[in-house]
Parts: sequence; structure tokens; C-alpha cells
Amino acid sequence: MMQPNLDFLLVPISQGLSWAFGGVVVCFGWFLWAMLRTVSRRIAFYFLGFSVAWLGVLWGLTQTPFFIQLDAKPPRFLVVLGPPMALIVFLFLTHQGRHFLDQLPLKALTWLHTVRVAVEVSLWYLFLEHQIPQMMTFEGYNWDILAGITAPLLAWYLQRATRPRWVVLGWNLLALGLLINIVGMAILSAPLPFQQLNFAQPNVGVFKSTFIWLPGFVVPVVLLAHLVALRRVYAVGN
Repeated sequence: MMQPNLDFLLVPISQGLSWAFGGVVVCFGWFLWAMLRTVSRRIAFYFLGFSVAWLGVLWGLTQTPFFIQLDAKPPRFLVVLGPPMALIVFLFLTHQGRHFLDQLPLKALTWLHTVRVAVEVSLWYLFLEHQIPQMMTFEGYNWDILAGITAPLLAWYLQRATRPRWVVLGWNLLALGLLINIVGMAILSAPLPFQQLNFAQPNVGVFKSTFIWLPGFVVPVVLLAHLVALRRVYAVGN
């Protein structure tokens, strides 16, 4: 079995890039908080407290050897994915959760996807620092930036009095496919027991600093936005 090149596993990401991406996530969180305030001030307050605590815990763990113990079983990276995924499942499986999701404004959820432009630019700089493979950038096979670029067009389209549901459905399915594509590449490129791609330059950047917030916060929220939009389209069509 091929062994990943771990020369850059212990090399920190530059402070400028870490701070820049951290700023992107903070702005993203502020947008979410503002959106939630239009639904419920109480929920927005809980979201703010939970998010600050969760992001703080994740960042704190990156300052320890927790995530770079790559042979741990089960993989410790599950700590990053588990709680957000469990929350999404809870929201869709419970009556209270579905009621909350149905109140979220579709237009704001669409604007939310513009964060993907900043994320892709950040990933490109991360590649330049040898923290991720080129495959995970827009110079490789990651075209997720297209979802971020076209999101404002869909948001504008949603302002129309009449809008065929297939447009919203089609955009969300295609953009969701782009998200699944990069998430799949990131997982299969990580130096974990199931790695299948990019052994010469594995995906080590997401284990570090503020970039841990990408799989632990940004990606789950983007996924949730797609699922809510698809649920809304399905409900309208029935």
C-alpha cells in the first residue's frame, strides 16, 4: 500500500492565510446569525453561542496533536463531522426541526452559497503552501467556485413573481453535486487509513488552524442550505 508524503503535516499554515480564512468564516457566521434573527431572535442567540463554542473547540484541538494522530481508530476527524451531521439529521427528522427549516428564507439561503468563492480562493492559496493537492483547487477537479459565482443569479431569479421550480431544483442539484465532488476528493486525499488519492501531496491543511472550520462548520451549513432548498421545492411541487 502506498504511503502518503507527510513532509508538510507538521508545517503550519501561514498566519496571514489562517487569519484571512478565519475572517471569511466569521463573516459567514454573521450572515447566518442575521438570517436567523429574521426567523427567531431566540434561535439566533442559541446559534451564536453554540457556534462560538464549537468553533473554539475545533480551533483549540488544532493547537494540540489531536488531529495529526493519523493512526487513531476510529479516525479522530469524525469529531469534526459528527456533531454537525447529527444536528442536520435531527432537524429533518423532528417536527420542530422541520418547522424551523421551513421558515428559513430561500433567497438568503441562496446568497449564503457565495461563500464558496472565498473558500475556493483560500484552497488555492492552501495548495500553494503545499497543504492540499492541486486536485482540490479550481486548477484541478474542484469546480465548486461555479456554485458561488452563480448563486447571485439564482437569488435574483427568486425575486420573480413566477419562477419554474425546475430552475431552483436544477441549480441546487448541480451545486450539491459540486459540493459532494470536493468533499469526496478531500476525504479520499486525507492521510487516513482509507486514503485513495494524492499520496504525493495529501490533504493535510484541513487539520490545521482555522481551516478546520471548513469541514466542521462551512460545509455542513452549505449542505443544509441545499437540503432545505430541495425540501422547499419538493413541498411546493406537491
